[in-house]
Amino acid sequence: MNENESATTRRSLHGVAELLLAGPQHRRSGTIRLRATPGGFATVTEPDLRVEGADLVAGELRLPISGTSARALGAAAGTDAGAPENLYSDGSGVSPDEVLRVDPVAAAELAHALTLGDQALRALSPGATPVLWPEHFDLAITVDKVNYGVSPGDSYLAVPYAYVGPWEPRGGEFWNAPFGAARPLSELGGVVAAITGFFAEGRDRATIS
Repeated sequence: MNENESATTRRSLHGVAELLLAGPQHRRSGTIRLRATPGGFATVTEPDLRVEGADLVAGELRLPISGTSARALGAAAGTDAGAPENLYSDGSGVSPDEVLRVDPVAAAELAHALTLGDQALRALSPGATPVLWPEHFDLAITVDKVNYGVSPGDSYLAVPYAYVGPWEPRGGEFWNAPFGAARPLSELGGVVAAITGFFAEGRDRATIS
């Protein structure tokens, strides 16, 4: 997969998550939390919207994302495009009128990373519910003041990766990132057990560090 195509797809889907799912959901239902779903991601309450592959799905409507804007997609889906207001300073950087570009292969890879992350986080902490946060576009849980998550890629690392982020900095070779520890999913074999093992090691090291 071309790195530029992956980055462009990730940016566009981040914009959709923020402008078409989290924003309308926050205005209607008071929460920005999203969730990983088969083939993509979705709201957790009203409005009931999801991204599946390279499409926005709203009820019986399936709308191709690529080549149009969040504003146009929102109008077609019967919702108002716009980010959650006054909640965070960072985000996708995508405007409602920006033309979105989504490569189906890159979208499938992104969805697969979120699926792996969801399964690994639930294996690590069965009582927790992984949340896809629209500001950073990563799937995460927090347990005992330690963040665990999977990012499909961002400005820190351009490929999908798992991370462990203690609220208080820890010292040692394991902690290789400014926010804690990070490992590309490819280095973990792209398998749930290995990702869960990385999370568990981070939990143990965060406890003893």
